[in-house]
Amino acid sequence: MVRIRLRRVGSTHQPHYRVVVADKESPRDGRFIENVGFYNPRTEPGTIEFNEERVYHWLSVGAQPSDSVQKLFKVVKLDERFARFKAGEDQDVLIEEAGKIYKSRAEKINAK
Repeated sequence: MVRIRLRRVGSTHQPHYRVVVADKESPRDGRFIENVGFYNPRTEPGTIEFNEERVYHWLSVGAQPSDSVQKLFKVVKLDERFARFKAGEDQDVLIEEAGKIYKSRAEKINAK
């Protein structure tokens, strides 16, 4: 089974996470199939960025997001856009909408 999950990077006490597509049996920081985004919890609000085109692809072929990644999807409303994608809405429109959301979040960021 393929999962979309977090992979920890960064030094001690300074975590950053990559959102990767990996086999369920692979270790947390081990082998992965594709990098589809990143998450930095050290900023306020947390920096979240996804390659939505690739996330839509992996979700449509059956990849399951982990609980942590599912929460990140809810924060940036990716789960709602994916539901609209499945209903037949144009992918380019959804990706453009996502770009606006990511840009507005980036303007609010204060590094710790």
